[in-house]
Amino acid sequence: MEKTEAQTVRRGLNRDVIKYVAMVTMLLNHIAHVFLTQGTVLQEVFEDIGYFTAPVMCYFLVEGYAYTRSKVRYGLRLLVFTVISQIPFYLALRISMEGQPLILNMFYTLFCSFLILAAREKIADPLWRGACCAILVLVTVIGDWQIFAALLVYLLAEHWGDRRKMLMDYGAVALVYSLFITRNYMWENYGLPASLVHGLLGCLGILAAGAAVLFFYNGRRAEHGRNFSKWFFYLFYPVHLLVLYLLSVLMQR
Repeated sequence: MEKTEAQTVRRGLNRDVIKYVAMVTMLLNHIAHVFLTQGTVLQEVFEDIGYFTAPVMCYFLVEGYAYTRSKVRYGLRLLVFTVISQIPFYLALRISMEGQPLILNMFYTLFCSFLILAAREKIADPLWRGACCAILVLVTVIGDWQIFAALLVYLLAEHWGDRRKMLMDYGAVALVYSLFITRNYMWENYGLPASLVHGLLGCLGILAAGAAVLFFYNGRRAEHGRNFSKWFFYLFYPVHLLVLYLLSVLMQR
């Protein structure tokens, strides 16, 4: 894969800085789900800020697939952390998911997205390739940020190297997600104006993620602590969910 135009500019934010920001926004989103009252302003702000994280993960998944030394080990890491993260994910978010069917964690969605990238690379027949990719997008319906993450990964991979088209990919996903949120709020009888506002706020994180990776990312990693950062990004997800769950239990005593 060719580098995007954004990656040819050396000034800006390196990959690890953007990922650390994404970890913070994810933490705020999960704090909103675990501790804050649904419908409050602070809860809405924290939740919407968190929508920055998954689109950033999607971008770096596509980039990581292109440049990893071993695609097999990369896929296995995602699968292992899918298994490791499920119990902390369920424990931490069980209240906000009450009444919903079992949802698998974000690593599951990223693993399915990884398989989409593998299908694009390995399956020569365009019909079978398209069918496999479509099925892999659909099976993320039981994952966190279902459908949208896998679709974004597919689109970014298709348009990799063309910043204008990749920006359109982020815009298209943001628009559809905004309509999705608007519909959900209308089902909860918020009324059209309020639902549209919630939908608009919900898509801002996606647009911010697109801007971060396409305009501010300099295509480089941090100079120091690369191995630490690599494993920190994997471990942070299950560990912070487990910590949030334990804190919620202690606060109930």
